[in-house]
Amino acid sequence: MSTPARRDLRTLPKAHLHLHFTGSMRRDTLVSMAAERGIRLPRILHADEALHVDATRRGWFRFQRQYDAARHVVDGEEAMRRIVREAAEDDLAEGSGRLELQVDPTGYAGHVGGITPALEIVLDEAERTERALGLSIGIVVAASRTRHPLDARTLARLAARNADRVVGFGLSNDERRGATSEFAPAFRIAREAGLASVPHGGELLGPDHLREVVDHLHPDRLGHGVRSADDPRLLERLAAQGVGLEVCPASNAALGVYPSAGDVPLRRLREAGARIALGADDPLLFGSRLLAQYEIAREAGFTDAELAGLAADSIRLSRADAETRERLLAGVAAWLDAEPTVRSRG
Repeated sequence: MSTPARRDLRTLPKAHLHLHFTGSMRRDTLVSMAAERGIRLPRILHADEALHVDATRRGWFRFQRQYDAARHVVDGEEAMRRIVREAAEDDLAEGSGRLELQVDPTGYAGHVGGITPALEIVLDEAERTERALGLSIGIVVAASRTRHPLDARTLARLAARNADRVVGFGLSNDERRGATSEFAPAFRIAREAGLASVPHGGELLGPDHLREVVDHLHPDRLGHGVRSADDPRLLERLAAQGVGLEVCPASNAALGVYPSAGDVPLRRLREAGARIALGADDPLLFGSRLLAQYEIAREAGFTDAELAGLAADSIRLSRADAETRERLLAGVAAWLDAEPTVRSRG
């Protein structure tokens, strides 16, 4: 029997707010660059399969080992520029009108002469690519929980000096590492420069950790934040404060946070009033890009109107300029007004 016609999610305007630099790479790009450099990759990075680990320290170590192996291939300006350009091309092909790409310059500084030139390369290529493709691009500078909080302050100052082109400041890596409160001074520097506060939180650890992130880092958006669903009062607080959640269903499942992408509590979060921006996180490792996250939501029962609401949330939560936001939101409304054209068989 045939199912009701639906609208094409590829043509739904959306913003992509949770995408990591190296993790955005195409698998073919990584494999070809590794071959050119004579670098041997772990099997999973050149096999046609997605990473799946347990939500344990050992599982995270396995994930981080694969990520570090991929980053080892990114050995200079040419490779860095290629990553920015291809990430934008892939997003544009999936209906994204705004990309906010997250990068820790520390991971590439050794190849290009320091964290300042590393960031400059990314910013310059983002501007070039934006002009060439017409995709609005912002850059988020992210510190790592595995490094000293003073390093985070250094990155925050670098981000602040480039506040005309950098749009946010984040904190990533294993949530179980570092004391959240010790990163507060770095986020204060970023906020005073007008940057969005976009730390990770509430993925591997639950509500107690998430409250620390909210209290000390004052997020505008949370990277993930899905574990707020474990505490209705905390979730109500996030919704009331308008804190956006960058939810990445495929990645949550791949890291063992939930048994499957369909088990990520999107419906519960949405019904509590949370503003959600779907993201792909690290498609290189998890095997799915932005469009797939919307398909996951559709499979979980979200109607076209609800999917349009998610896309509109992602646009409003972005740091795109007002003209870009208005244009994309008008596109979302037009998508919903159009007649459904996609029909599948069940």
